[in-house]
Amino acid sequence: MSIIKSSYSGPPAYLFNGHLETIIPSLFRKVFDVAYTRVKIDTPDGDFLNLDWSKVGSSKLLIISHGLEGDSERHYVKGMVKLFNSNKIDVLVWNNRSCGGEINLRPILYHHGASYDLETTISHVLRTHSYEEIYLTGISMGGAQTLKYLGEKGRDLPIEIKRAAVYSTPCNLLSSATTLKRRSNSFYRNRFLGKLKIKIRAKAAQYPELIDLDLLEKVNDFDSFDTHFTAKLHGFRDADDFYKAVSADNWMPSIAIPTLIINALNDPLLGAECYPVKLAEKMNELTLEMPKRGGHTGFVVRGQEFTWAELRVQEFLLD
Repeated sequence: MSIIKSSYSGPPAYLFNGHLETIIPSLFRKVFDVAYTRVKIDTPDGDFLNLDWSKVGSSKLLIISHGLEGDSERHYVKGMVKLFNSNKIDVLVWNNRSCGGEINLRPILYHHGASYDLETTISHVLRTHSYEEIYLTGISMGGAQTLKYLGEKGRDLPIEIKRAAVYSTPCNLLSSATTLKRRSNSFYRNRFLGKLKIKIRAKAAQYPELIDLDLLEKVNDFDSFDTHFTAKLHGFRDADDFYKAVSADNWMPSIAIPTLIINALNDPLLGAECYPVKLAEKMNELTLEMPKRGGHTGFVVRGQEFTWAELRVQEFLLD
């Protein structure tokens, strides 16, 4: 069995529910003294990815995959960068297409199943660097991309990749997407949709024949958005087809390296199927940790610069 009791004792008293644990750090947490060097690389389909490096001269590298509508500047990314740099580990953050301040070239954007761009990033690293050990981590959507990549590769994973750890991860995308229908989650739904609509308008300026902007203005839920825009742009039939086709749990049984999943039980954006208990019970490679508290990408520790999740990822990867 690879289900372990969590060591997280919980947040400060003022973060008294999962929503506050999620929203307050997202709005107010700041991480300083992180500087990147950006490298732009080509993708096999004629697009590009922006890779942000923070090197300290190590033979070891951490690759970070960010969350939905995030980028290398998000607090949860910079916290991980600073923590691993302080432990003498190089860090690379790859920005999903259209993230990181620059709209991409192709008609597609990005999504939870875009493990092909993580693979492009890793292939670039292996081709241009000589790291002895590589670790993968992903937060929220980035965790799903990481798990999908690991499962797709299975035992054909590059030997340099030793361990992986993800947290606040929608292992089952349909289950996670369903939570956004809840009235209590309207803050997240409206925030994500508002940001994604800006991306779609930018994409419409590039490819006006592909996108109905009048329809975009009428969309106010994720089922409609993902059916008419995400699914259409990326070659899926509708939202349901998209959720089922790209969900990480389709591939997770084939993961072949030690991998940690941290999902808080009070995460407002994870449904029941995002806690792969049965799979973890029968897979030695998979460790599942389910703190009672933490919210979505929260895990605040009183008086600590780094979150408990960041410290726990470090502990697992560098053990």
